[in-house]
Amino acid sequence: MSLLRRKRAGEKPEAPRTRLQPRLILAAMGPGMVAALAGADAGGVATYSNAGALFGFNQLWTVPVMCFLLIVAQETAARMGCVTGKGLASLIREQFGVRLSAVAMLALLVSNTTVTLSEFAGIASALALFGVPVYVSVPVAALAIWLLTMSGSYRRIEKVLLAIACVFVTYIVAGVMVGPNWGDALLHTVVPHVDATPQYLSLLVASVGTAIAPWMLFLAQSNVVEKNANAEDLPYQRIDTVTGAVAASVISWFIILTTGAVLHPAGVAVSGAEDAAAALAPLVGDYAEALFGAGLTGASFLAACVLPGITSSAICEAFGWERGADRSWSEAPVYRGIITAVIAISAAVVMVPGINLFGIMMVAQVINGVLLPVLLVFMVLIASDKHVMGRFANGRAWNALTWFTIVAVTVLTVIMFVMQALGL
Repeated sequence: MSLLRRKRAGEKPEAPRTRLQPRLILAAMGPGMVAALAGADAGGVATYSNAGALFGFNQLWTVPVMCFLLIVAQETAARMGCVTGKGLASLIREQFGVRLSAVAMLALLVSNTTVTLSEFAGIASALALFGVPVYVSVPVAALAIWLLTMSGSYRRIEKVLLAIACVFVTYIVAGVMVGPNWGDALLHTVVPHVDATPQYLSLLVASVGTAIAPWMLFLAQSNVVEKNANAEDLPYQRIDTVTGAVAASVISWFIILTTGAVLHPAGVAVSGAEDAAAALAPLVGDYAEALFGAGLTGASFLAACVLPGITSSAICEAFGWERGADRSWSEAPVYRGIITAVIAISAAVVMVPGINLFGIMMVAQVINGVLLPVLLVFMVLIASDKHVMGRFANGRAWNALTWFTIVAVTVLTVIMFVMQALGL
């Protein structure tokens, strides 16, 4: 229990802890895990599947690198939430003004709505593998997601999302089932194998965008604030952050492993996660397809549950409106209204015949590519400010790591834009 919670309960604060307590480690688990695993969504599964199908094990080395970058970004966001008790949107408004905050929130709204749309497309595609038509799967999923986000209890929502996250184990099972060359896979994980082609670089950029998305920063910090965690809880939140990043990286590693071991040798190209699932069946059996399809369903559903809520929470926080899963319609009409609108619009667009979903997802990718480095700059400037963070401000080493992340993301984003402009 955090110091803030003990004060509210009328209890005396404990003396500073000298040892980590297993019970409190388990109590802290959730924010980092949900934030990281939600990033392994439909777009992430499609990206990793494509990387494996096209280049075999050659992009396995990027997984630990992306894991490291994710830990840097997520730890900083969680630490800011613990120390200030405020979300990222609120801190941006306070430190940089309403205008910049409004621009960032508009970009976040457009980006997250298009990404939510892609999650519904992932749900529709995955359930189609099991014979469920889109006009059934999407409305039912939209209703279930809306009911969950409107349930009025953050703790209940978090528990449900963590339970859904268990479906990611199916990717590990599928990876073991295909019988890959483990020695070769491990070698490619620790030794970089770079193919200097536009297609390879494009997938590398997409992997960065999948591993660290702008909404994940808001989610990580917001979830810590929702749990009333404070500076005393930092060691436990760091464990949660690192655990979540490692778990998400293991999932992505097994997706590349599975498709790299099966689809690449067979010369099977895929354009989406559902294609990868369907292609596995004739090569290694229906069980692998079912496991891959189940993982895609769970991944898309988890992200679709998270995105509308974090979008609405960030916007309301930036402008000082009431927000929170425990607020009623009368208390937080804008918060609940934005969630409802994002879910309804996303579900409706997916069911439009002939809609160019790929084009919409490309718009989201471009917005994310521009927004992420800007948000990371905001974040590192705030995290380095001792007036805001006190003794928990970034040190020189962590500042260097964060700026390295910003430079790496910016360079890769510029490469992506250049390749798109050249039509590569």
